[in-house]
Amino acid sequence: MKKFEGLIAAPFTPMDKKGEIRYDRVGDYYDFLVKNKVVGAFINGSTGEGVSLTQKEKMKAVEFWTAKSKTAKTLKVINLVGGTSYKECIENAQHSAENGVDAIALLAPYYFKPAGAKQLAEYCATIAEAVPQTPVFFYHIPVLSGCFISMFDFLQEAAPIIPNLAGIKFTHEDFMDFMSCIHFMNGKFDMMWGRDENMLSALVLGTRSAVGSTFNYAAPLYYQLIEAFDSGNLPLARKLQQMSIDIIRLLGKYGGIATGKAYMKYIGLDMGEFRLPVKNDWAKNYENFVEDVNSLNMQEFFSKL
Repeated sequence: MKKFEGLIAAPFTPMDKKGEIRYDRVGDYYDFLVKNKVVGAFINGSTGEGVSLTQKEKMKAVEFWTAKSKTAKTLKVINLVGGTSYKECIENAQHSAENGVDAIALLAPYYFKPAGAKQLAEYCATIAEAVPQTPVFFYHIPVLSGCFISMFDFLQEAAPIIPNLAGIKFTHEDFMDFMSCIHFMNGKFDMMWGRDENMLSALVLGTRSAVGSTFNYAAPLYYQLIEAFDSGNLPLARKLQQMSIDIIRLLGKYGGIATGKAYMKYIGLDMGEFRLPVKNDWAKNYENFVEDVNSLNMQEFFSKL
């Protein structure tokens, strides 16, 4: 699989008022991402509430995203199949492969945790070998998985036993570990950055792709950031990164990850609310949220319908 270059959005799962998934909205969502030059969709991840969905719901989401992808042939689709049961992960991975995803992603078990890099690699290998023709990414997000194993150590253990290992979605602030992974085996693996608020620092280290939730609604901002960095205009790149931080600060102010759906509503795509136990504080303070967003004076940097 050719390495990614550009923005990979982590799509929200559209919900109705009863918390049921609106699969019928996937097609328009796909087209919206393409219009804003997003190159991939990382589905059923944190932003997509994958851990709050049933196995059947996740599989159905795969079917809708890949059906659209087979027709449009524009976005690459990566499905997060990770969880606490490798049996369910294998089932999900095989279903993903049968439906033509471009890659799958695995998550460290977050209840019974692996003791070290070797155990984590063996767990991932058990799933990856069930879909030998499908590229596999590891999703490193220790703040939520509780697995703080070094990814450099993981690659050392995983590379010899997972032939279809494609790379890592790296959602952590350990830049030393990240850079070591970039250079591992002469840059063999696709290291996709996962922290939108410090993407500029990752660009400095050599990443050319990133997976993020804010790319759903502010893709133009990040593409301008990349362009400024590539052209050597670091003052502008820093300014644009600060704008990203200003956007992300409002996520915290209005309750956290669910506030991403407030931004989607702001740009004209109502995705509903997050499922419990995630709080949706933004919903009852939406007017104040809009005032705060307008005060940023950043309308030109938001994605367009």
